[in-house]
Amino acid sequence: MSKGAVFVAVAAAIGNMLQGWDNATIAGAVLYIKKEFQLETQPTIEGLIVAMSLIGATVITTFSGTVSDNIGRRPMLVISSIFYFISGLVMCWSPNVYVLLLARLLDGFGIGLAVTLVPLYISETAPSDIRGLLNTLPQFTGSIGMCLAYTMVFFMSLKSNASWRLMLGVLSLPSIAYFILAVFFLPESPRWLVSKGKMNEAKRVLQALRGKEDVSGEMALLVEGLEVGGETSVEEYVINAENELSEDHVEEKDEIKLYGAEEGQSWVAKPVRGQSSLFMASRQGSVVSHMIDPMVTLFGSVHEKQNEAGSMIFPNFGSMFHGEQKPDNWDVESNHEKGNLSGDETDDNNLKSPLLSRNSTGVDKDMIAPITRTSMLNAGQPSETASAMGIGGGWQLAYRKTEDGKKSGGLQRIYLHQEGGTESRRGSIASLPVVGDGDAVRAAALVSRSVLCLDDATGQNPIQSGVIKPPPSTNQGSSWADLSEPGVKQALIVGVGIQILQQFSGINGVLYYTPQILEQAGVGILLSNMGIGSESASFLISGVTTLLMLPSIGVAMRLIDVAGRRMLLLATLPILLTSLIVLVLSNVITLGSVTHAVISTISVVVYFCTFVMGFGPIPNTLCSEIFPTRVRGLCIAICALTFWVGDIIVTYTLPVLLTTIGLAGAFGIYAVVCTISWFFVYFRVPETKGMPLEVITEFFAMGAANKKTD
Repeated sequence: MSKGAVFVAVAAAIGNMLQGWDNATIAGAVLYIKKEFQLETQPTIEGLIVAMSLIGATVITTFSGTVSDNIGRRPMLVISSIFYFISGLVMCWSPNVYVLLLARLLDGFGIGLAVTLVPLYISETAPSDIRGLLNTLPQFTGSIGMCLAYTMVFFMSLKSNASWRLMLGVLSLPSIAYFILAVFFLPESPRWLVSKGKMNEAKRVLQALRGKEDVSGEMALLVEGLEVGGETSVEEYVINAENELSEDHVEEKDEIKLYGAEEGQSWVAKPVRGQSSLFMASRQGSVVSHMIDPMVTLFGSVHEKQNEAGSMIFPNFGSMFHGEQKPDNWDVESNHEKGNLSGDETDDNNLKSPLLSRNSTGVDKDMIAPITRTSMLNAGQPSETASAMGIGGGWQLAYRKTEDGKKSGGLQRIYLHQEGGTESRRGSIASLPVVGDGDAVRAAALVSRSVLCLDDATGQNPIQSGVIKPPPSTNQGSSWADLSEPGVKQALIVGVGIQILQQFSGINGVLYYTPQILEQAGVGILLSNMGIGSESASFLISGVTTLLMLPSIGVAMRLIDVAGRRMLLLATLPILLTSLIVLVLSNVITLGSVTHAVISTISVVVYFCTFVMGFGPIPNTLCSEIFPTRVRGLCIAICALTFWVGDIIVTYTLPVLLTTIGLAGAFGIYAVVCTISWFFVYFRVPETKGMPLEVITEFFAMGAANKKTD
């Protein structure tokens, strides 16, 4: 696990902890604010005090994405911490209700920036194999903040002179720690740096985040992510490492040479006639079922291949990267049959230097542990050496030089992914190979035009020592016109849709109803017998409720990169639906008070714990993954704006619903939304676990193009 990426994710997630802290403290402080400012007869002002942070978050979200695309992610996190700090001081001072409203507005600015940009920042800095885990941290830290704040408010409420100013003003203290971490320890997003042409700084940040010197492969990937490489074709190859070929081998016409971006990477590949299974999957949605989005099937096929092939999709690519010796049992005739090129090390076209020139001399081969079958299959966890070989999730980035290789557009980028098992050189499907056994890999390939600009190329092969530069389009920045691209529109449908459904799935209603349910369960009476007043009891109950969420979030953190985002949603939404139906029935059917209280309490606890495992963290995680780098900030802001508008609508319509159709009717509507959500996820939301962000956006573009063609 990359310690650097984990550290910056934890530090950035403090912004969400402050959001949770504020949500809890205002819930407690508003009881005392009403008394001091005599707001019992002014419910509008009382509502504004609570809602002003929502309004502030909504306002700042409207332009936070565009600004973050222009000035960077890190400065926006710093600004968020400053808003938190200033708002805490002003709330602590507030001489009247109008100053308090201003402070709450500033607090909302800090919350809006944190909620919008922290998932984005974590996704752009995290390795793909633990990106889901790290993106669950905001949910976890937010719940910790709520639990700590409720605990503080509970103990303060036990005193006769409880101060709401102190409750709200304490926010300034953790915001100082957030500011220090953001200024002195959080690096800028390497993807944003690459998008602005700051290649050297991006390289230094990646080296620190990944804990290794050779990051040229990921640097190339980040540049490729700046643009969708035009029309993408799906091909299939049988691939061998060039340094494992027989010296007597005869080259065939249709063989091609592929180059990697890291030290010593070169392969030979022979195209397989017919259509790749990945290509067939991209069309399957429109052939088998018009209801299932072909893109969902396309993403799903990748993960099915991954499960079939084992924990490492390219298990024998380790030998392809760094292996030196040729296996003794290499058969020349069968090697020729598979179409492998000559392994003559004196060939001018043989890549012995990295694709991109670097100041470092590369990775010391003596430091690279050999990849064995044991390391590949050990508890399903890829070895650190193996995980460093590709670009994440079993994907490998390769390049093919076209005839105009010295000119712009002379490179093709190829995202490789293993199609199934390995391809034996004698023509049979073999089991997972170990290093040096001479097996080839059958791989699907997404082939498109590379956006790399290579300067100072030398030698007969211009990609041997080219210096990487971002494409000229990076100077243009993001614009609203970019949202009209088919892949971006497809991603926006997924992102905006899942944010809307999350807000209308009932979480605010259940939160509103929880104190009443627990009061019916006799918890209030029990606490009053212990000498705890009703107000203090409500704070304690809320704190315990948030505490119960933490183990469930821990389960989500463990499963999100294993079972996947889509599977967690499909598994948890029926449980949310069931708990809501039980709540509806318990309010429709006449039950004894004890029975009603027990059933309702169990349903609420199950709902909360299930929500934070799936529908709580996953929408923000998905939205931070599915958009291209150049418009990611803008698109995230649109999704976040949807979140806040939905939050405001649900919050202010709930009392109306309770008055008109009652609790059973309101929860019935939420149950219908959960049902719609399940079908939306099943038909429209793809699985993105473990996939590099750049491959995800390539898939969206290809899926949208296929839908348009069909």
